[in-house]
Amino acid sequence: MRKIPILAILPPLIFVALAGLFLGGMFRENPDTLPSAQEGFAAPAIETIPVSGMPSFGMDELNAPGPKVVNFWASWCAPCRVEHPFLIDIAKDAPVYGVNRDRTPQQAQRFLDELGNPFKAVIADPKNRQSIEWGVYALPETFVLDGDGNVIYHLRGPINEALYRNRILPAIEAASAE
Repeated sequence: MRKIPILAILPPLIFVALAGLFLGGMFRENPDTLPSAQEGFAAPAIETIPVSGMPSFGMDELNAPGPKVVNFWASWCAPCRVEHPFLIDIAKDAPVYGVNRDRTPQQAQRFLDELGNPFKAVIADPKNRQSIEWGVYALPETFVLDGDGNVIYHLRGPINEALYRNRILPAIEAASAE
């Protein structure tokens, strides 16, 4: 009887394992969306790291009654510039809290001085720890929270007119009704 070398069997076994993994991924709930562990659950704890010269916030504000919006952004993020006017509009309907990923507070302050400040308060996330806890993949990302601090809507990417009218405002209204 002839022995088959382990190295001859290993590549087909790896192929079968990967094919099974990919096949399983194709049959998850919605393969076109990235999973968000946050939507429908309480917002993760947030560490208050003040940005010099700006009011900061913590979990007390996020758990306060009424809807609120949390936006992860940075001055170097081009899509953050594009969505900024919509954040100014959103601030008329609900308080907007910013989590800034710039390395220095001066970068954040220059950005807000140039485009306007829609944020009720801003905290820093220079080492991306807050972003990881919240499940942020890339900037910008926006979360709508209800009065209990639960995430009711999570948007990955910049806000545009259609998303503002069809997703963000209805989420804020739903959070107001609760």
